[in-house]
Amino acid sequence: MKPNANDIDDMIVHEKMQAALEYQNEAWADGVADGIEPEIIADAALSLAMRETVRMIGEEGAEAMLESLRERMLAGEFSPDRTVQ
Repeated sequence: MKPNANDIDDMIVHEKMQAALEYQNEAWADGVADGIEPEIIADAALSLAMRETVRMIGEEGAEAMLESLRERMLAGEFSPDRTVQ
């Protein structure tokens, strides 16, 4: 079966997400290596992400995004013990 345009778009988004996560992991590791506590790195990363999100989609859009992240967190998506099958 040949992939349709939506499938291709989804694959591109997935690949971009993987690349973005790699960049974030590298930045995190660099910060820790420089002696910055993980809690400070996390706070800085979230603050920057929220500022950029508000700039791009406004406060209401950012609030909706936060609610989605909250639901995903409560569902265990970000748990370090989560097993992906």
